[in-house]
Amino acid sequence: MPDPLPFPVQLERPLVFLDLETTGLRIGNDRIIELAIVRLAPNGDVTEKVRRFNPEMPIPPEATAIHGITDEDVAGEPPFSARARSLAKQLDPCDLGGFNLRRFDLPMLLAEFGRAGVPFDLEDRRLIDVQLIFHREEPRDLSAAVRFYLDRDLEDAHSALADTRATAQVLAAQLERYSHLPRDLGALDTYCDEVRPFETEADRWFRDSGGEKPIFRRGKHRDRPLALVARDEPDYLHWMLKAEDMDAKVKEVVRRALEKQREGGGVSS
Repeated sequence: MPDPLPFPVQLERPLVFLDLETTGLRIGNDRIIELAIVRLAPNGDVTEKVRRFNPEMPIPPEATAIHGITDEDVAGEPPFSARARSLAKQLDPCDLGGFNLRRFDLPMLLAEFGRAGVPFDLEDRRLIDVQLIFHREEPRDLSAAVRFYLDRDLEDAHSALADTRATAQVLAAQLERYSHLPRDLGALDTYCDEVRPFETEADRWFRDSGGEKPIFRRGKHRDRPLALVARDEPDYLHWMLKAEDMDAKVKEVVRRALEKQREGGGVSS
């Protein structure tokens, strides 16, 4: 087990830093091929784990050029779905931290859990995005953050474990450097929300996606109410339902709109 990590915040429950290496950057299409976890316990103990997965799709050369993982490296590994329940259980009591956590790693992880049919609830979790703190205080990337806060170069950049270790160390240094930063995870979560609230795929597709009148935020029907599209162009919504790379929550919102229209509860002329 690694040495305890000095950390200037008293933890109420474990804080897990995570980093993903993937086949690409498309949340709906691409897959996780490596996951690294650094778990900080309230007593200061540190646990590190690295898992690789067979993405069940070819790893593009441009992705391999970044993280160095090839199809052959993961050919004998299980798919994410085989370990999804175990991973969700490990993360269940934990707050989460990472570099670009809210915009990439967590949405990608949620997409994988969704494909595996494993629920993963974010309610009451603190989501500490070290990149958001860094970009708000010193706009740069992780390598620059390591040089700035830790006064060294980031070795093995784009190795999931090296990036995850560095992320945890950068957060500790940020808290020491900026006296105005909150010293509890709840307030840090609020701080990150002020920079960029966490968005699900449904949030990216629709405004007010949890309400009664979602409005498209993207695509050919941008700024149009979903109910109007369900009434006037239902074929577009049926296409969304059939799209293999469409997020399950997005499909749920679309399906509800079509059902409401069929039941006569849609918009009137």
